[in-house]
Amino acid sequence: MKKYLLPIVLILVLSKGNAQELNLPTFTQYLADNPFIIAPTYAGIGDNVKIRANGFTQWVGIKDAPENQSLAADMRIHDQSGVGIYLYNDKNGNTRQSGAKLSFAHHLTLNKYADQFLSFGISYNLNQFRIDIDNFNGTDSGVTDDRRLTNHNFDVGVLYRVNNYYVNFAVANVLNKELDIFSGIEPLELRNYQVYTGYRWKNINSSDWELEPSMYFQYFESDQRSTTDLNLKLRFYNFEDYYWAGVSYRFLNDQFMEPLNIGPMAGLKKKNFYFAYSYQVTMNELFSYNSGTHMVTVGLDIFQGISNCPCTY
Repeated sequence: MKKYLLPIVLILVLSKGNAQELNLPTFTQYLADNPFIIAPTYAGIGDNVKIRANGFTQWVGIKDAPENQSLAADMRIHDQSGVGIYLYNDKNGNTRQSGAKLSFAHHLTLNKYADQFLSFGISYNLNQFRIDIDNFNGTDSGVTDDRRLTNHNFDVGVLYRVNNYYVNFAVANVLNKELDIFSGIEPLELRNYQVYTGYRWKNINSSDWELEPSMYFQYFESDQRSTTDLNLKLRFYNFEDYYWAGVSYRFLNDQFMEPLNIGPMAGLKKKNFYFAYSYQVTMNELFSYNSGTHMVTVGLDIFQGISNCPCTY
C-alpha cells in the first residue's frame, strides 16, 4: 500500500496546487487597513509611507497546514501618483510559492467639491512555484528533483470614490500561463476578477466613531468558482489614533448559508505603529481537527508628507 500512497499524495498536492499557484490566499489581510495588497489602485493613497508585515497560519493543529508571510509597502510620489511593493512567501503542503508585485497607481480628481476621485493601477507580478521534495521518497513518488517554474503576469484595477463610498474593480493575473512541466494537471487560465466595495458611515453628531460595512467578491475563471466576504468594522478615534473591531463572513456564492470562514478581528493605530489580529473558524469538514486560522499584522506609517491634491488623502 505504501508503494502507491506517495504517488496518490503527490497527485493530490499538485491538484491542490493548481488553485494555489499565482492565486495567493486572501483572508482578512486587506481589512487590516491595507487594501493595497488586493488592488494596485490603492498605492499612494495616504500621507505616509505605509508598511505592513502580515503572517497567518491556517488550520492550526493540522500538520503541515498552509502558512503565509508577506510584506507590503506603498507611498505617494508627486501629488497624484503612488508606487508600492508586495513580497510574499507561501507554503501549502509540499508546494511553495514566493515572489513580488511592483505596483503603480495614478489618481484623478473628478470633482473636488464632492470628493469624487478615480484611480487606475497596474502591478507586475513575479512568482516562483515549486514542489518541495524533502518529504518525498524518490523511488515511490517518481519525483527526484526540486521542480520549479517562474511566471510573469500583471494585475490591473480601477477605483472610484465619492464622499465615503468606494468601489474597486480588479483583474488579477491577466495573462494565461504558458505550458510547463505540470501541464495536464494545472489550468492555464489564472485570471480572477475582484470587486471590493464599502461605505464609511460617520456619526453626524460626533466624529469619534464610524461604521464601515464592506464586501469583497472574487471570481476564478479556471473553475468558475466564486466567493464573497461580508465585513463589518467599527472604528473609535482619539485624535490621530484609532481602535477598531469587526467581523468577516466568507461563503461560496452558491452556498450563502454555509460559510467557509467566519470570525472576529481587531486592531489599533497608535502614533506611527499599527497592529491587528484576526481569527477565523473554518466551517467545513476540517472544523473538528483544527483550532482555526490566526493572523497577525504589524506595521508602521512613517515619513509623513501632505499632498496638494485631495485625491491622495
